[in-house]
Amino acid sequence: MKEYVVIYEWTGKNYSAYVPDLPGCVAAGDTLEEAERLMRKAITLYIEALRESGQPVPAPTTKAKPVAVPS
Repeated sequence: MKEYVVIYEWTGKNYSAYVPDLPGCVAAGDTLEEAERLMRKAITLYIEALRESGQPVPAPTTKAKPVAVPS
């Protein structure tokens, strides 16, 4: 099993999500939970499409970590 970093952003109306290591793999949902569920499905479909077309599946390389700064 591979783990990809997913970036979630609040757009003011919903959450959008993308995977930096999988260009073009995106999803959106009304809630964070919905966006996560749809993103999981999008990643699965993205990887299946790459395999079916004989393309390599990119390894997860992006790391994410919050950084605290004074407010």
